[in-house]
Amino acid sequence: MTISPLAGKPAPKEMLVDLSRLEREYFQRQPDLDDPEQRVSFGTSGHRGSPLRGSFTEAHIVAITQAICDYRKAQGTDGPLYMGKDTHALSGPAQCTALEILAANGMQTIIQQADGVTPTPVISRAILVHNRSRNERPADGIVVTPSHNPPEDGGFKYNPTHGGPADVDVTEWVENRANELLRDGNRGVKRIGFEEALRADTTHQEDFVMPYVKDLRNVVDMEAIRGAGLKLAVDPLGGAAVHYWEPVNAIYKLDIAVVNPKVDPSFSFMTVDHDGKIRMDCSSPYAMARLVGLKDRYSVAFANDPDSDRHGIVTPSAGLMNPNHYLAVAIGYLLTHRPHWPAHAAIGKTLVSSSMIDRVVNKLGRRLAEVPVGFKWFVPGLFDGSCCFGGEESAGASFLRHDGSVWTTDKDGPIMNLLAAEIAARTGKDPGEHYRELTAEFGTPLYTRIDAPATTEQKARLEKLSPAAVKDSTLAGEPIIAKLSRAPGNDAPIGGLKVVARGGWFAARPSGTEAVYKIYAESFKDDAHLDAIVSEAQTMVDNALASVD
Repeated sequence: MTISPLAGKPAPKEMLVDLSRLEREYFQRQPDLDDPEQRVSFGTSGHRGSPLRGSFTEAHIVAITQAICDYRKAQGTDGPLYMGKDTHALSGPAQCTALEILAANGMQTIIQQADGVTPTPVISRAILVHNRSRNERPADGIVVTPSHNPPEDGGFKYNPTHGGPADVDVTEWVENRANELLRDGNRGVKRIGFEEALRADTTHQEDFVMPYVKDLRNVVDMEAIRGAGLKLAVDPLGGAAVHYWEPVNAIYKLDIAVVNPKVDPSFSFMTVDHDGKIRMDCSSPYAMARLVGLKDRYSVAFANDPDSDRHGIVTPSAGLMNPNHYLAVAIGYLLTHRPHWPAHAAIGKTLVSSSMIDRVVNKLGRRLAEVPVGFKWFVPGLFDGSCCFGGEESAGASFLRHDGSVWTTDKDGPIMNLLAAEIAARTGKDPGEHYRELTAEFGTPLYTRIDAPATTEQKARLEKLSPAAVKDSTLAGEPIIAKLSRAPGNDAPIGGLKVVARGGWFAARPSGTEAVYKIYAESFKDDAHLDAIVSEAQTMVDNALASVD
């Protein structure tokens, strides 16, 4: 991976997006529907794009929102729709656009009062609380966010009545309907003006902050954190959780310093990410450089991305923890400190997450559910309690309440932050120290992800590749013990290939947006072994693709 000379340094002024131009393009630019990149496309986390590329405009949001209204009617979803937004420049305009469509369609819509911002997990929790023990008028939700993407991007996510990310059958329906509306010039859309929509009987403004904050004691041991008197810090990275931390301090009598309270849609306070872009990625040491610089001043410090569905954990012992490392520590701790969780409940991990998790779960005698990439795969298990924890290698996770019932079915960055504080409070050791103990017991895994060139045709072949196409019997000198194109945890297609040996593994998946496929690899031996896995992975995949008619 090439590292930009600007990586980890303050963003120069010339890099900042022109906010006036960005908003002007949002309202004025019309997408070119002959260009596939400018049509509505729901990836693993909704529709994302930028007006500067013609992929996130008012026309898109009009069409998507009407499609969601049509979907709700088709499903009989007649309860309230909870709508949140993050602090990206386009999130406010897009929420306004959506509200005009929702009100015109008679949808009961609840937004944060006083034009406030709302984290993704807060919307998930609100949906679940409303729907608990309710058989009629179920709620669902929309979150307007491109997550950790650069400042010029916008995003739009739909969470159905289960509170989590929409599954592919839902997103395909909404995507197809939205593109149909776009091709017809959005003539089939119902819409009223914004002021009328805001005054409509169907539009309600409530406080989302305090219900979420007061409920935190039911998922994290807030008393243990308070009792330990830990000195903590948070950098909200200018995101939607920025106004949640002082209420947390006030209610639970904690000492969490908000070291960066700024909200700026250009995110001018950020340090530049590895590739020379501004990106609010709380798992990147370059984007997190300022907070990492404070690591020795606090027992634990943490951050979230703009919609707060991801976490970044900084400790004196380890600096910024690799997400895989923290997931393994969190899982080991939770399985030994949540006595009311059902013993049969599985630990969920994506198939590209570290095998350190497998070793921790196996030692504790619990069941592992390995699923394809995408948090949506954890939703059913978290919803019914058959999965007590779901986590991704990209720093997203959630877990059950103390009593074993569902908390959120979407990623929750704040509870993962507070869990790091609970771990330090209850054990007297920070999560970085716990990870060192895991490596002493299980070995030190080396993990990497690289991109390899691939044509559109090759990516399509890779997505449907059969394990039988891999003729090799060894990987980096060890016998291959598994060749997978379906996930062991739920038998769902992984959209690629995973090959496993005793001391390491690799997985290959096509990129949805670039002319590459991604190789994830891990070794429990050394750098030379990891390099051999990566090299052989590329050869195996290339040979397998060449053998496919």
